Amino acid sequence: MRTHGLSSDTTKLSRRPETRRSPALYGVVSFKNYAIAILPLHDNGEVTLIGQHRMPLADYSWELPEGGGPIGVDPLESAKRELREEAGLVADDWRQVLRFQLSNSVTDERGFGFIATGLAAAETEPDETEALRIVRAPFRQALDLAVAGEMPDAMTVAMLLRAYHMAKEGELPHALAKAMLS
Repeated sequence: MRTHGLSSDTTKLSRRPETRRSPALYGVVSFKNYAIAILPLHDNGEVTLIGQHRMPLADYSWELPEGGGPIGVDPLESAKRELREEAGLVADDWRQVLRFQLSNSVTDERGFGFIATGLAAAETEPDETEALRIVRAPFRQALDLAVAGEMPDAMTVAMLLRAYHMAKEGELPHALAKAMLS
């Protein structure tokens, strides 16, 4: 079972700052990896989505290609690896567009979101524990499903909303934005 670097030696108890009325202990789950999310945007406005079973919630999830990258390794290098492993894609152009704090009331997990364009096919290299399905869908369909709660993965929702904002605000190439929004 893949645990993205979580182990018993990464859980610690910390005290609240003494500025509180009464000190208290609380648990902080610390991670050895960054969370990585990639939005693969095809020239025709489609996105690549990954379907997989997510054990913690006993749920099947459609989401962007995501994974973990060791802290201390450039997040972009981890994103390139994840895109190839999960989606079987390589990209000519990469742009970091978001930084995340995931579940920051109980963990110190941080994440990075990238948009990948100029996509080409490559061999997939999924982890041996992963049974992945890969589909391409129109950007607007993915966005609509995400905001309706049908694709509830937080990094997927955030990345699709960020890309929508970028397309509306002229932060993406005009032809790509037009294809995404049509």
